[in-house]
Amino acid sequence: MSAELERLEEIILRLRSPGGCPWDREQTAASLTPSLLEEAYEVIDAISRNDSADLEDELGDLLINILMQVQIATESNAFTLKSLALNACEKLVRRHPHVFASAVAGTSDEVLTQWEEIKKAERISKSAKRAAESTEKSSLLDGVTLALPALVRAHKIQKKAAGAGFDWKCAEDVVDKVREELLEVESELATPDGSKQKERLSEEIGDLLFAVVNLARYLSVDSESALRDATNKFASRFVKMEREVGEDLSFAELSTDEMNRLWELVKSRETV
Repeated sequence: MSAELERLEEIILRLRSPGGCPWDREQTAASLTPSLLEEAYEVIDAISRNDSADLEDELGDLLINILMQVQIATESNAFTLKSLALNACEKLVRRHPHVFASAVAGTSDEVLTQWEEIKKAERISKSAKRAAESTEKSSLLDGVTLALPALVRAHKIQKKAAGAGFDWKCAEDVVDKVREELLEVESELATPDGSKQKERLSEEIGDLLFAVVNLARYLSVDSESALRDATNKFASRFVKMEREVGEDLSFAELSTDEMNRLWELVKSRETV
């Protein structure tokens, strides 16, 4: 390990030690989860902006989070940085037999196919181990963690089901399902307000989102990336609309018609 990484590990150890930082000492693996996700997304943002300076900074923040998790695990004798690194090394070697053994994979597609086959064998092994330790029947969906972002987890769940043959016959069928779920939302909106309407709407909108993710997956579109791009596009257009408003007037003071006019103006400039 380099001297710089050793120093970072020592700093985190001191922060967690008696006499260290009260906040850091109070943290648990679970309490650090939100910041871990936030830092990961900020890394992705820096990559999308092709900002190497920000990327270095955000990767550093992510590394701090990872080493904090490792330190917490070390304190409970769960694992150490050494065992984590050893496990990662073994996994990389095991999943690259075309580099470290005699297997042959001359193209990226062949590498990915081989990678998935090895991961499948690993999952089967883990499932067998869990089955030996539990009375519950194993599932094809084992291994898809609950902690994933909702769109990513929906995609992974659907992909596993599709891999077992439970999938749509054509894209048009998925589009019909999206329309069906949208009608369910509209139907719920048309009913009189009730104490449980918000709960029912949440369920119906969840079904609609799940169907849209299914459509994206079926068309080989990454829904997480697609939504991120759409959000960025909306944000960019909104900022341009704000800039169109004079100094003497705030955006919020505009009428709906004026806002819509600005929206169409900004959109039209994009196509010029």
